[in-house]
Amino acid sequence: MSHQDFSLVTTNGEELSTPLDKVKQEIEKQKVTYAKLCAEQRELSKDKDSLLDLTEKFQKSMVTLRNNRDEEEKEQTQGLEKYKNRMKALQEEESRLRVEVQKVEEELHHFERLNHQLKQQTQMCAAVPEKTVVFTGDVDVGAGAGTGARACSFDMKARIVYPMEEGTALVTFEDEEVAQKIMSVEQQGIIFGDCMIRLQVKPVQFLVPSHIKMDTHVCPRRILVSNLPKKVEESRLMDRLEIYFQKKRNGGGEVESIDILPDSGSVVITFVEENVAKSLTGTEYHEVDIEKKKHRLRVTPFLNGEVTDLQMRTSVSRRTVLLTGIPDIMDRDSMQDSLEIFFQKGGNGGGEVDAIFYNPVGHSTLAVFEEDCPHKE
Repeated sequence: MSHQDFSLVTTNGEELSTPLDKVKQEIEKQKVTYAKLCAEQRELSKDKDSLLDLTEKFQKSMVTLRNNRDEEEKEQTQGLEKYKNRMKALQEEESRLRVEVQKVEEELHHFERLNHQLKQQTQMCAAVPEKTVVFTGDVDVGAGAGTGARACSFDMKARIVYPMEEGTALVTFEDEEVAQKIMSVEQQGIIFGDCMIRLQVKPVQFLVPSHIKMDTHVCPRRILVSNLPKKVEESRLMDRLEIYFQKKRNGGGEVESIDILPDSGSVVITFVEENVAKSLTGTEYHEVDIEKKKHRLRVTPFLNGEVTDLQMRTSVSRRTVLLTGIPDIMDRDSMQDSLEIFFQKGGNGGGEVDAIFYNPVGHSTLAVFEEDCPHKE
């Protein structure tokens, strides 16, 4: 009989447990516990896998969110940069338009002054019938007018207002050939101490009248009085003229206004009625009592004029050059003196400087060109 078949039996027939049986029972209990632990382990493993999967999804979501945030920040940065560039471009455009508006206004003011001067030129003393007068450049008497028209000429002194941009200079030489030689070089290198700057050399161009057409006629209500005494107080003179020319016995009538023509020594008298002017101009010279003394005044018809055609042409200065691109590296006086010294040296291709003006960066100014003699600036 083997050891496994050995067992103990009580007197009443019950089987008695042995140590081996207890071990078996314990093993069975442990098997059950092990099975439970395995089941729990499987559950834990399943929960772990779920957590790992959730963590992986969360990490992917974080990466996606981070990428989206970075992309949004990048787009915002790019959008802000574009906005800044757009604002800068708009500010530059605004500045450019302001400069253009200023130039146009200055040119408009110049043309208005020119038109005013031309109108004053037409207020000349000449008893002529109503005619069309044409002025074409520098014309002689009889040139530029059609058949039946009377040609006239005016001596006009050119006065051109030239707007200067910032960082530029105008240099006028006494010798025209020097200016032309300087303008033949588009870039001019100028040394200041240990550094050298390169400036652009450009010609100075203007718009000037080339053809003027005017319609003129004798004004029926105005006369021009000249040969006035020079040492009589203006208000006193006006009073005496008004008293004389409003009297019927002198051929006058009711005076509407008296205006002095600047720098001409003449006055324009306007009457209320139209026939008075014609009556007075029938006698060219009138003896008028002024300051208890007789003065021989000349009375002539007043000629009205209206510009009906104005054509312009481009004119280039022969003695002045324009320097552009001057950096803001020293004060105005020092830069102007340095430029003048440089362009006065024959070794630099320069010559005697008649005038120079430097307009620094950040400034705006106007240069005035006046004609001191015919065909010369």
